[in-house]
Amino acid sequence: MVEKSAVYSLSLSARATLDMHSLNNEGGEGNQIQTRMVDVVAGDGELYNVNAISGDMFKHIQAEHLYNIARNGNDGEGLPLCAACHVFDANRISADVEFMEQIAEKSDAEAIDLMVQTCALDDIEGNLLTGEGRSTPRKSVVEFGWVLGVPRVTTTDSYFHVKYARDRGIETEEDEEARQANLEQRIFHRPASSGVYAVVNHYEVARIGYNDIAQHYAIDDDARDARYRALLESVLYTFVQPKGAMRAAQMPHIVGFEGVLSYTKQVLPAPTVSPLNAGYTGEIEGVAEALNGLYPGAVVTRPFDSLAGFASVVRDLIEGTRPYSLAV
Repeated sequence: MVEKSAVYSLSLSARATLDMHSLNNEGGEGNQIQTRMVDVVAGDGELYNVNAISGDMFKHIQAEHLYNIARNGNDGEGLPLCAACHVFDANRISADVEFMEQIAEKSDAEAIDLMVQTCALDDIEGNLLTGEGRSTPRKSVVEFGWVLGVPRVTTTDSYFHVKYARDRGIETEEDEEARQANLEQRIFHRPASSGVYAVVNHYEVARIGYNDIAQHYAIDDDARDARYRALLESVLYTFVQPKGAMRAAQMPHIVGFEGVLSYTKQVLPAPTVSPLNAGYTGEIEGVAEALNGLYPGAVVTRPFDSLAGFASVVRDLIEGTRPYSLAV
């Protein structure tokens, strides 16, 4: 059996081409839904106002995929979940009454040990334990940046919609009241955005199962390996099926996905450069070359030019790597 490489840090820098999506909106004013727009400085040094999808939204998408894997298990075995995460409660283990009672008299380090052992979702996605004078953080292993529209190749427009009325005939006063209750806001405007989006993610793989306070691992290597595999799968599914807002009628067209996945086999951060910079792939390769000059073979870059290529890279990681173990 070939020895698996240990991964300390993993980064993804990519450009995703999405058409006619409305994955992240700020709210509504009257009958107009407002999408997210942000100001960014691109690689040319100029300021632009572009459509964007928040890192919160993409992290939620990834967490939901991880939850489904953990609860159901693609290989017939799931991962441990706390009572709250078992029903995908946004408060995670903080909403697990039994767990909160168990840690009432425990130290912060003991509480984090129990959290990591009890729930894979809290271990990977992070949480903040509060209440009764406690404020104990569990930093997320997963880090998502804003998904930003690349200037000049991303656009947003608003489209007119009308709610369909099955029967417009009115026979009685009661019929009129029922119709008004159901059809009061028939006309509305919904945004749709299309373009190329810059994606940056980072994953602190070595911290899977690690208690940052006690400086030790709270679970064994087999459990860490299973969580690492589930994490990688959830990252892949995040871009295969981005589960944002308004998918029922505006499921995004995923036209393209290209970029670089980098990872490190020693205690070095995996390099990432924003794809708002047109030369981001060359920058990443240059950083990797410089670091490998100091620590030969420490940084690996895997470029891909399609969603299928990205899936192949992730499959190779699942089959050929494992989480790095920090000194304890």
